[in-house]
Amino acid sequence: MADIIRLLPDHVANQIAAGEVVQRPSSVVKELMENAIDAGATEIQLIIKDGGKTLIQVVDNGKGMSGTDARLSFERHATSKIQKAEDLFNLNTKGFRGEALASIAAIAHVEMLTKTEEDDIGTKIKIEGSKIVTQEVVVAPKGTSMMVKNLFFNIPARRNFLKSDQVEYRHIADEFHRIALAHPRVAFNFYNNGSDVFQLPGNDFRKRIVHIFGRKTDEKLVPVEEETQVVKISGYIQKPEFAKKSRGEQFFFANNRFIKSPYLHHAILGAFEGLIRPGTHPGYFLSLEVDPGTIDINIHPTKTEVKFDDEHTLYAMLKSTVKHSLGQFNVVPALDFEQDQNLDTPYSYKNKTVDIPQVVVDSSFNPFETAQPVKSNTNGGNYKKPKVDGWENLYVGLETSADSGASHLEFESEVVNSSIFDNEKEAVDHSTTTFQMRKKYIITTIKSGMVVINQSRAHQRVLYENFLKNITIKEAVSQQLLFPLTLSFSTSEISILREIKENLCTVGFVFGEISDDGVEISGVPVLVVESEVQMIMEQLISDFQQEVPGDSFSQSDMLAKTLAKTLSVKTGETLDEFSQVKLVNDLFACKETTLSPFNKKVYITVTENDIERKFI
Repeated sequence: MADIIRLLPDHVANQIAAGEVVQRPSSVVKELMENAIDAGATEIQLIIKDGGKTLIQVVDNGKGMSGTDARLSFERHATSKIQKAEDLFNLNTKGFRGEALASIAAIAHVEMLTKTEEDDIGTKIKIEGSKIVTQEVVVAPKGTSMMVKNLFFNIPARRNFLKSDQVEYRHIADEFHRIALAHPRVAFNFYNNGSDVFQLPGNDFRKRIVHIFGRKTDEKLVPVEEETQVVKISGYIQKPEFAKKSRGEQFFFANNRFIKSPYLHHAILGAFEGLIRPGTHPGYFLSLEVDPGTIDINIHPTKTEVKFDDEHTLYAMLKSTVKHSLGQFNVVPALDFEQDQNLDTPYSYKNKTVDIPQVVVDSSFNPFETAQPVKSNTNGGNYKKPKVDGWENLYVGLETSADSGASHLEFESEVVNSSIFDNEKEAVDHSTTTFQMRKKYIITTIKSGMVVINQSRAHQRVLYENFLKNITIKEAVSQQLLFPLTLSFSTSEISILREIKENLCTVGFVFGEISDDGVEISGVPVLVVESEVQMIMEQLISDFQQEVPGDSFSQSDMLAKTLAKTLSVKTGETLDEFSQVKLVNDLFACKETTLSPFNKKVYITVTENDIERKFI
């Protein structure tokens, strides 16, 4: 048998390896910005076009590279961060495997411009698909500029897998937030399609949070600070009353690196237990500093999932630290409420005896006698009321006049079309029999047996089709608010609201001014209660962040689904008989009755034969 195993060519191996490092444009942004951080940059610029598909450029003022280093940096496993295997367990840098630039160069057009402070001239290198096209000496400023064009140009299948420009931009913005928050002392500038998105000066951690998530965030933050031999915990948590339905503003940083840790997240939830509503999530921006030898950051190619040596101790310390901060800053509600100072007894009265008040009653007082002065008491002279003669005459004839006036009044009879309203009500009441079971199911009879309907899913289906119809024909009814609502959101959340604003208007929302950190709402759909507007908007933003629809049809569909899920009746709500009948009739008037908008079964049918089999 002939030999069939062969070594892959280098360009094929590089393309395969690129799949582990470069999953989408945000992966390139992460690798290039982390390289700029490792280079000691104090100012970094990020420029993207078309969601990073056309252009990703990162410019820094770091230490730069020589001509030889610039050429060598595109080779696989070429790095200046480690020299031996033991260095992997004592890492203080972001990149260390030497795969990022080689992987990016394998699937894009890359142009590097770099110069060190000692050199008089810099180096410019162009690479297309791992092939070096040109390398020349040029005049350049200190630092490095990396330009990545036409991502996945030589892998059409991977390029077609990318989402819309808005979705890819959202992923890049998330990555930018993580790196900018991890390094508040570094200045960042972010440009998207030629427009400014962020201009972040170097500052402290709190101001960096406020610059990214809006001015209103400042009043939500509670500082957290604790230092032990195992870990140093610092950062901020948000007050319980600002907990959201979404999980957007939740950041863990370990040694200035963004990480994901469901285990430590559970510790935060434990600290907030009993302080936030069920189904909501607290926001936090927490930084953990541990010994680099006690953390393994190389267990996943994205380097966001890490492994701590002693997670149980970290869990306990984090939970107790957050609880301490909540109590220290009077966030936790207390039983002894703040006392009004006006009710406090002055110290000068501490030795005075208590005088029991006396109540004096004049038993001889008669209000119908003439006014005569009476014996005065300590409060001054008192007078009796004067006698009023003839008071009985005021009521003479009042009864007869009232009767006579009412007898001449005529009321206009209200015409009611009984053939429409009365007969319909009668038909609904008597033709359909329903009852509610466990405050979850509605049971009604049909010719072949009975139907058991999940009330929440049925109402979701009814609302979903109504909202989808309103979005299509754009004839939704809106109720104006007496006082417009002003809701605060972060910059990224405002960008999502701008995307879906047009479709929100078609279902009945009326918007006023939309600023960089807030939105004004002057009208809402008829079914929406004013107190639920904030929750609905947060739910909408959360769903769009997670589902990330691409085209306008998906956006309309997502909007209708979210509104239907938020406004539908929930399990545990009691429905009267008329509401049960109305829900049943509306359900079977829908185009699709068997499945909810989320493809879950709405009802089951139990036939008479099924019941009879139970008695055999």
